[in-house]
Amino acid sequence: MEVFMKNRILGKDLEVSPIGLGCMGFSHAYGTATDEDTAINAIRQAVEMGYTFFDTAECYIGEKADGSISYNNEELVGKALAPYRNQVKVATKFGVKHENRQLVLDSRPETIKASIEGSLKRLGMDHVDLYYQHRIDPNVEPEEVAVVMSGLIKEGKILHWGISEANEEYLRRAHEVCPVTCIQNRYSMMARWHENLFPVLEELNIGYVAFSPLANGILSDAFAKGEQFDKADYRSAMPQYSDEAFEQNRELLSLIRNLAEEKNATPAQISLSWMLCKKPYIVPIPGSRKAERIRENLGAVEITLTAEEVISIDEKLNHMEMSAVFGGSPVRK
Repeated sequence: MEVFMKNRILGKDLEVSPIGLGCMGFSHAYGTATDEDTAINAIRQAVEMGYTFFDTAECYIGEKADGSISYNNEELVGKALAPYRNQVKVATKFGVKHENRQLVLDSRPETIKASIEGSLKRLGMDHVDLYYQHRIDPNVEPEEVAVVMSGLIKEGKILHWGISEANEEYLRRAHEVCPVTCIQNRYSMMARWHENLFPVLEELNIGYVAFSPLANGILSDAFAKGEQFDKADYRSAMPQYSDEAFEQNRELLSLIRNLAEEKNATPAQISLSWMLCKKPYIVPIPGSRKAERIRENLGAVEITLTAEEVISIDEKLNHMEMSAVFGGSPVRK
């Protein structure tokens, strides 16, 4: 079944499918990496379904069951999308390395310039459509990063740039030097702390790419109390997957289930539709290794929530008990 979709515009002119595919989980943070051929097939199926927006990063490294390196996520995405390069938009990121589940930040100009060369080589592409600063580096001023981005755009190595986990001050300062196309921040019914950025995004015409839009899967309502994950799977330590959390989130999951029944949808589709119907510049990028989930997520574009329904959901969320939710790996000091 082909889904009818109207594309969304991020910033001035980056046109993408209303839902993108976060590719991190194929190789990073969700246990042993997916078999490469299986992952390539899933990504290619996503293109055939109608996805045109794919997200990766230089630091998403896959591990085999024995802990050895399997493949780099950029290499995977590059191989998978090679036959479709002119049909899709590819986003990758610089400035972060993972060490023992901690983030090591480095956005020095010389590091960025080396990173884009490495990313282009791994992707097998002559440019990336969107290049994100993966996390703000407190040791590098936003203007310094923006100058490098401007240079890479002039060289044709990147077409647009964005900032992940952006805050208002950093965003404004960077945008003044080189216009920012979008931010990529965590956003879901359980993680709404960046809604205070909506006014500045609208003022500056900057899009919002929402990562972890299903709160690392919990809002799909596909898991139950007592869920067991491999120790290499980050969900094994995420607060929303604890036994206590399932009790604390009972009302939230009930709300989503009831709306799903009412709209003839799935809980995941309701969770995604809620943000799609809230702002026209929000593009969620849920990840999944399974083609059926990838298809289900895309189906959210066919679910309509009225402005009144979105406001009603927000009001309920404002006054609802819910557990803590994973907020990201700590930065190494």
